[in-house]
Amino acid sequence: MKKINIGIFLSLALVLGFCSSCKEQKSNAKLFLNEVLIENESNFQDDYGLHSAWIEIFNKSYGSANLAGCYLKCSSQPGDTVTYFIPKGDILTLVKPRQHALFWADGEPNRGTFHTNFTLNAANANWIGLYDSGKKLMDEITIPAGILKANQSYARVSDASEEWEVKGASEDKYVTPSTNNKTLDSNAKMEKFEEHDEVGIGMAISAMSVVFCGLLLLFLSFKVVGKVSVSLSARNAMKAKGITDKQEAKEKQLGQAPGEVFAAIAMAMHEFQSDVHDVEDTVLTITRVKRSYSPWSSKIYTLRETPHKK
Repeated sequence: MKKINIGIFLSLALVLGFCSSCKEQKSNAKLFLNEVLIENESNFQDDYGLHSAWIEIFNKSYGSANLAGCYLKCSSQPGDTVTYFIPKGDILTLVKPRQHALFWADGEPNRGTFHTNFTLNAANANWIGLYDSGKKLMDEITIPAGILKANQSYARVSDASEEWEVKGASEDKYVTPSTNNKTLDSNAKMEKFEEHDEVGIGMAISAMSVVFCGLLLLFLSFKVVGKVSVSLSARNAMKAKGITDKQEAKEKQLGQAPGEVFAAIAMAMHEFQSDVHDVEDTVLTITRVKRSYSPWSSKIYTLRETPHKK
């Protein structure tokens, strides 16, 4: 009975783990409507050089998310919802981590993947919804009527934040198509560190401490490894010689070798790895050399032959 209960528990754990992993793979749940500009007179231009309304989508996750197969829906009046299916097969629909995708609401879907089949109406409230491939709502936003002037956008205060604001009304709140809604021009951690350590003494002490601690750990590890290696070598030598007394083995210096031996081994390994030795050819080739005949080099005229008697 106990084994059956354990099996049931493990099966449930595996099922829950599988379900959670499947849930994590749905990276499209991290896509948000990030910024919308309705009346574009002199703002960002599309790839045709035209000024059109645009919708910005932000990928909040730290993994890529594909918009292919998703839906953009828009409604400026009750009952007139228009659906735009984001086509598949375009590599640009893959939004990289923490990046943006811009769709042009110009009512010209034949101009490309990022041109929708609907337009936005500046006089009325505009509802925009983003759905995944299973037609599940991921994000939605309603831009109130009359809140935006020309070249102004309705955007989140920072990427994927909950609060929305009007951008373009002042210099510090400018329209940000295909980029971060809020630009960080300072580092809070660095400023806090400078506040508590203006000269940098604490940084120097911490850095030197890390270095010296690392060197100390390396020294101790090498020392321990060396002692263990020496003891293992001595034990193997005692076993080979049949000696059980450690004092006797120490007197005979079993398992110990002079420094010259280690130096010779190290030098041989260095020369072998550095290819210092010449590589001799194992093929012997004999080439016959032809020379012109000359009587001065003939052996029959040398003094090694006994002179002829007359």
